[in-house]
Amino acid sequence: MGFSPRTETLLSRANVICEGRGVRLTDLRRQVLGLILDRDAPTGAYDLLEQLRGTRQGAAPPTVYRALEFLQEQGLVHKLERLSAFVGCIADEDHNHAAQFLICRTCGKVTELEDHELAHALEDAAKRLGFTVGKATIEAEGQCAACAAN
Repeated sequence: MGFSPRTETLLSRANVICEGRGVRLTDLRRQVLGLILDRDAPTGAYDLLEQLRGTRQGAAPPTVYRALEFLQEQGLVHKLERLSAFVGCIADEDHNHAAQFLICRTCGKVTELEDHELAHALEDAAKRLGFTVGKATIEAEGQCAACAAN
């Protein structure tokens, strides 16, 4: 299965990240990640399964879910709970960074933010209540600038 040059570059980077952590980006995991990275929009598990069945006849839901679980653990994808879909994230070595997403309800475009002030504000608010944030994903739904202009 051939991916775009951009996706191939990101997959190579993901492989280096995995090797550095002592884990394997198997062919299946690589293929699932590539399918996610090659899309402009978040991708659901069953969409991935349908795409995999084109090249892997034995692909079943557990196949995809195990690959997605690994990719999430390694911080190579984020799950958008609101959409029950996945987006790629191969930005840096920190696989536990705070994830913040803007989701356009008109066109479906998803933009990932990396706003440290927002992450610190959440941590500070939680700390005032005696709560320690381990991992947080913030999803904000609204309208992107392009859709608002139309």
